Amino acid sequence: MGIFREILARFPRGGLSYVFAYGSGVKQQIGYEDVVKQKNNVIDLIFCVRDPLGWHAENINRQESHYSLLRLLGPRFIMNYQEHLGARVYFNTLVPLDDINVTIKYGIVSREHLLDDLLNWRYLYLAGRLQKPVCELVPTNGDNELKDALVRNLTSAFQTSLLLLPERFSAYQLFHTISSLSYKGDFRMLFGENKQKVRNIVLAQEKDFLELYFPVMQKLTDYVAADFNAKELGTDKPIVQFEQDKSLTANIHHLREAPKELQMRIVRNSAFRGII
Repeated sequence: MGIFREILARFPRGGLSYVFAYGSGVKQQIGYEDVVKQKNNVIDLIFCVRDPLGWHAENINRQESHYSLLRLLGPRFIMNYQEHLGARVYFNTLVPLDDINVTIKYGIVSREHLLDDLLNWRYLYLAGRLQKPVCELVPTNGDNELKDALVRNLTSAFQTSLLLLPERFSAYQLFHTISSLSYKGDFRMLFGENKQKVRNIVLAQEKDFLELYFPVMQKLTDYVAADFNAKELGTDKPIVQFEQDKSLTANIHHLREAPKELQMRIVRNSAFRGII
């Protein structure tokens, strides 16, 4: 955590609601050097802030070189750019911190838009990243609404994956399905991005996934049971195996608990009308 403390010390701390680091520079993936030994990987960060205008103004004053030429139009323009375009996240990319030999990419999102994505899957952008293990640098610190939204996002990912999985499945299948949710329809998975990315994430982080989703599993014991002492078929290799209720009643329950954006897309399919 020492390197993260050095990074955070450069940024405005006022108005921060939540900060996390993610990606192959932070969490191990198959095909990458051990994260402790990596020298050239980029560290990805997200700053969730209560006041985007004030935060950008102070950050530009501290380190204007992080920003593109948009900084010349002022912090209000950057805030409006962030708040009204794309997934409502403004990124400064490939920022070298030469004194600590690190390159970072960081995004800024307002608390309101992060809440919206976590609860409703409006863009399934940051919500998708937070469905996978991350490194929390600044926790929610008494912000119960944001804390509950983070948990709700995990529960939504778990329940949506149950709808896509068979009656019996392994932990690998579960976490592969969860990790794939935010990549479905992502053009990067067709061009440029490693097509084995999801596999590489899950294989290297299965224990982290289990720790992240264990509280969710405990809340859904009426619908899914876990066997933590199972063996892989034909071997003595230990695996975690699940069995779920695939009845119509269970499926309707999961559908009714789904995020608003997913529900809206589902009801466009006439087969589901009247269920949600």
